[in-house]
Amino acid sequence: MSEPTKEAPGACPQSTADGKPGGPPGHEPRSPAGGPPRGDPGHEPGHGPGHDPGGQPVTVPAPAPGTGITLRQLLMSLGEPLVELQAAPAGLDVPVRDVAILDPEDQATAAAGELVLAIGARGRAALPALRAAGRARAAAVAVKLDAPGQADALREAATEAGVALLSVRRETRWEHLDSLARVIISGPDAPDPEGQGAGDLNSLAQTVAVLTGGIVSIEDTSSRVLAYSRSSDSDEVDDLRRLSILGRQGPEPYLAKLREWGVFQQLRASDGVIPVDPHPDLGIRRRLAIGIRAGAQPLGTIWVQEGAQPLAPLAEQALVGAARVAAAQLVRRRREVSADVRLTQTLLTGLLEGSTGPQSLATHLGLDLRRPATVLAYAAGSPSEGSDLELTRAEVTGLISVHTAARHRGALLAPVESRVYVLLPDLPAGLPVSTVRSWAQEVVEAARDHLGVPLRAAIGSTVDGLAAVPDSRAQADRILDAMRRGGVDLEVAALIDVQAQVLVSEMLALLQERTGLRDPRLTALTDYDRRHGTRLAESVLAWLDALGEVRVAAQALHIHPNTLRYRVRRAEQLTGIDLAQPQQRLLAMLQLRLPAED
Repeated sequence: MSEPTKEAPGACPQSTADGKPGGPPGHEPRSPAGGPPRGDPGHEPGHGPGHDPGGQPVTVPAPAPGTGITLRQLLMSLGEPLVELQAAPAGLDVPVRDVAILDPEDQATAAAGELVLAIGARGRAALPALRAAGRARAAAVAVKLDAPGQADALREAATEAGVALLSVRRETRWEHLDSLARVIISGPDAPDPEGQGAGDLNSLAQTVAVLTGGIVSIEDTSSRVLAYSRSSDSDEVDDLRRLSILGRQGPEPYLAKLREWGVFQQLRASDGVIPVDPHPDLGIRRRLAIGIRAGAQPLGTIWVQEGAQPLAPLAEQALVGAARVAAAQLVRRRREVSADVRLTQTLLTGLLEGSTGPQSLATHLGLDLRRPATVLAYAAGSPSEGSDLELTRAEVTGLISVHTAARHRGALLAPVESRVYVLLPDLPAGLPVSTVRSWAQEVVEAARDHLGVPLRAAIGSTVDGLAAVPDSRAQADRILDAMRRGGVDLEVAALIDVQAQVLVSEMLALLQERTGLRDPRLTALTDYDRRHGTRLAESVLAWLDALGEVRVAAQALHIHPNTLRYRVRRAEQLTGIDLAQPQQRLLAMLQLRLPAED
């Protein structure tokens, strides 16, 4: 049984996609240098893929077996680390049959169904390639961007041409992207690089049992049992094995013992087989264990329990081979389950950041572009003492996901840096903010009660469609920023609840960042307090907050009213400021709220 391990985001190896090798009849791959152009006799110049000669959108069918894969499958396999979808005017089900490299010295040409890699053509220099790809009904064009602003012009050109646009990370090597894309397009029938063949985990567990003479279980990184071998003699099965199978997970008291004995630490540090001595007093027989990993990424563990007879002499060798086979199978399983999730996360994050248009996500998930939508943003405080920070973040994300999904079936979640964003698409018209606030409050209370984590939630504006989602996210961020700086006592807030606090918070952030906007006389006052141990600035601010009511301000500071009057006069004498001027009072109320500098 393996110790629960935090999996690194994006660490899952790339997958191949559905489809088979080959292309349409008569299709010959172009040379890496570009090759001669090939026309499409059934296509009129000037009309991009996905549009008929009258300019109306048409449905692009998914490729038939043997003709490649869809753009959706390609994106799910390549993933965000390499490329990011910028536009998909013809949808994500356009067929991708081949890869073509367009050198900057070549004439801008393309062919139907091609993924065109526009090497050397950064930014607007890729416009000819986009137009040529549109005329030829190519599947997509991949370019590198020199500056963020270039994406807008290229997205507009790609939409007009009717061809998908992919932006490639600047550090990505074109030859790597080319080779990987070709492998993906070739489909799952390509040779298995591990040479192990297919098979399910239960069959593998049974095979390992035969080879080792033991009783086998295969578990994931959270000690959940994925597969196990059959045993005809129940007397051979020890308590740990029996409880693990019955509960589908290793029981915590036994897991604690394995941690105490250093078994999990050894599995993390070694690629070899780890022996576990028998402990009859605990009902644990002798075991062998080996970690399943893909490179440095842990995927699980294979455990072999010794039965009535000693394990086979070559049991350790069999386990080494079984771990490699299991790794290939677990990677394949992860690809099937997580590829669609990764693509959804990529499109959602791009929409929230404004780097990807709404059409891609709407097409992928079948969302209505014109229905109201809202963004919720969550930020966690420090976890309770003794808890693991990374584990707490994962638990908070899972808690938000479960609670939000229970209230809104179509809710989408995207962790971005230290915050978790929830997009609520397809909202009914006129949904009151109070309803969304109650949903967020449930999450905050659950995080506090079950995880001991103080959670803050901000409700972005309800926008008229997916295109305005970045505006809703920006408003939610403004509210959270104000909560982080202080001055907002609420756990859950919309802008209408904290409009003044948000504006003051943003003005303070501006003064904090741009010291040239500050009044140097007020800066000198706070410096004087720091050097002499006085409280003049604090007294002035309390007097201003009390709107000049001396007794109210003095009571707040627990001093005599005459003492307060003296301090305010002394501050004016030292600095030369005139607190009788409304503008001076306003600036003082803001600047004196800045945190003291060391």
